[in-house]
Amino acid sequence: MQLYIANQNYSTWSLRAWLIFAHYQLPVEIRKLQLCTPEFYTTLQAITPTGKVPALQNGDIVVWESLAILEYVNDNYLNGQAWPADKADKAKARAISCEMHSGFNALRNEMPMNCRARRHVELSDAAQQDIARIDTLWSEQMARYPGQWLFGKWSIADAMFAPVALRFKTYGIELSPGAAQYRDHVLASPTIQRWLSEASLETEIVDIDEAGTPV
Repeated sequence: MQLYIANQNYSTWSLRAWLIFAHYQLPVEIRKLQLCTPEFYTTLQAITPTGKVPALQNGDIVVWESLAILEYVNDNYLNGQAWPADKADKAKARAISCEMHSGFNALRNEMPMNCRARRHVELSDAAQQDIARIDTLWSEQMARYPGQWLFGKWSIADAMFAPVALRFKTYGIELSPGAAQYRDHVLASPTIQRWLSEASLETEIVDIDEAGTPV
C-alpha cells in the first residue's frame, strides 16, 4: 500500500489517515508531496479524482478522503477494532467523527494546523463556539475515561480530533481541565511525537497557513 500525504507541518487530513497506520504499525509506503508544487498536482491527478491528499493506493483499489481511508483500513486489516466495541460508544464515536469531518469550519479557517509554530490569532465568535463545543465533547469523554483516549482505547475518533489538539497547542488555546487532559494525552502519544519530529525537519513555508502573529 502507498499512502500519499502532504507537508506534515500543515496537512491535517494527511495526519488523520497516517495515524491509523502508525498506531497499529501497519506496513505502508508513505509518499510525501510538497503542497503548492507542480509535482503535487501532477502526481495526484494520476491517482485520485479529487487531486487531494490523503490518497491510499492498494493495488487496483484507490481510496481518497481521510475518513474513508480510516474505514477501509479498519474493515480490511483490523477486524473493526479501530471503533469501540461497545455499541453505544461506537455510535457516539462515529457521530463525533462525522461532526469533526463536516463541521468546525470557523476553527479550521482561522486556526490552520502549523505544528512548528506558536502563534496568536484573534478568533471570531464562531471559532470560539467551535472551541467550546470541542471542549465540552472532550470533557465529557474524560469524565468517563480520565487520562485516556476518547473511548478508553484508541479509535478512529482520536484520529479525527488529533489535529485539533495540535492546533490548540500552536495557538495557546485555554481549555477546561478535562479537555486539557485529553489534549495533553494526545500530544504525549508516541505517534504524535513521531509526526511532530518528522514535521520539524521540513523547511517549506505555506504562507496561507501562517495565520496570526508569532508568539
